[in-house]
Amino acid sequence: MPGLHDKSEEIALLKSAADAATTFLGGLNERPAASPVLDLPPNPFGDQAPAVGIGAAEALSHVVTEFFPHMSGSAGPRFLGFVTGGATPAAVAGDWLAAAADQNVASPGDSIAVAVSVQAMAWLKDLFGLPADTFDGAFTTGATGANFACLLAAREWAGERVGYDIAQKGLRGGPEIRIFSACPHASFIKTVRFTGLGEDAIIPVARIGTTEEMDADALNAALSDSGPEVQKIVCASASTVTGNAFDEIGTIADICRQHGAWLHVDAAFGLFARTVPELAALCDGIEQADSITVDGHKWLNVPYDCGFYFTKRIDLVERAAGGLPAYLDVESGGLPQYINRSLEGSQRFRALPTWMTLAAYGKEGVRSIVRANVAQAALLAGWIDAAPEFELLCPTALNVVCFRGLPPEDGSVAADEWNRKLLQAINATGEVFMTPGAYGGKMGIRAAFSNWRTGERDLDRITKAMQTAGDILRQGAMP
Repeated sequence: MPGLHDKSEEIALLKSAADAATTFLGGLNERPAASPVLDLPPNPFGDQAPAVGIGAAEALSHVVTEFFPHMSGSAGPRFLGFVTGGATPAAVAGDWLAAAADQNVASPGDSIAVAVSVQAMAWLKDLFGLPADTFDGAFTTGATGANFACLLAAREWAGERVGYDIAQKGLRGGPEIRIFSACPHASFIKTVRFTGLGEDAIIPVARIGTTEEMDADALNAALSDSGPEVQKIVCASASTVTGNAFDEIGTIADICRQHGAWLHVDAAFGLFARTVPELAALCDGIEQADSITVDGHKWLNVPYDCGFYFTKRIDLVERAAGGLPAYLDVESGGLPQYINRSLEGSQRFRALPTWMTLAAYGKEGVRSIVRANVAQAALLAGWIDAAPEFELLCPTALNVVCFRGLPPEDGSVAADEWNRKLLQAINATGEVFMTPGAYGGKMGIRAAFSNWRTGERDLDRITKAMQTAGDILRQGAMP
């Protein structure tokens, strides 16, 4: 393996990689917001893996010349698809160091990595104003992993209430478990399947009017109708991904207590509202939840992949996910065995980019990003509201703007088809990337602001791209 043990070559390679990354980041303002390339990349080796390598320097050169030109600008200021944060400089540095140090934080005893993870989790609880002595948790791959851990805890709690150990005995023979939710995220539905509860266990709860917000009275009635023999889990939302709906968590928590239900809150990015005084009331009562899901690679602006969860019953996660073999049962000094708190036995040092971000910028830094993005969403919503070719599909309550373009008045194009083409035309400009949205039975477009790089100058480019795309469609220049 030529070059693998050459120290000077290793140093040169890492410096070249850093140069390539710096060049990439420096060009984000000019890079198209997305790259719609779906073909397989050029393969210098044919259909088989190389029998003899071309060397690390040449491999890096291939990545830079063949792959980088087709990377999206998702780290940049005008990528408004999904809910995608960028990565702050401190977070990128932390991620590089995490890769270089290559620590496995599944168990303590061989490095400081687990202790750093504990400290980062404590900082996160402080950031979000959660009682330090009430909640515990762990880092995960993202909201799906966090929802999975939280639902494991809720499932074990359901069995515990009737003296049945689900982790040990399985679901057969255990209690009937139902989940009540008005607008569950796709990642939560996936974890309902993963945990064996089954999607049919989800009981839809009515929403308030045409919104995505749970009707608390409807929840109360649904829990009452389910019967005392049913173990009840409620999944509430702290900001839905399209309408930015926040359930009345305090009221829902009271209802859950009355009915003996577990309260889980999917707060993947909505929990960040608690970092801003004027927005904090949106999450009132969330400290009463039994479990909470959050994503770090959204509004914390750390690199993929990073999520985390908080729960008041970490013991139940450890019961369900515990599996400590003898070779990992090392002296812990009171530190957690994170192998018992998530799906993975091997766990990347995800806490380091989070630690670096919070150490570098503090709570005020996170607050300023959230506040700026919310203001940018409001400005875009105001522009749409004033533009005769567009309309808002719902009020903009946080950082997501859901809207649609108005088709020609002659009825030549249906509204949904018009917006499908409009989204294609907007993204084809390369100036901005948005994703589909649906609200109130209408197909639309959604723009999510969650990147630390986004500024008001970007808004000018975004609105010009929207106007240009609409003009192109109206001139019939796009099929």
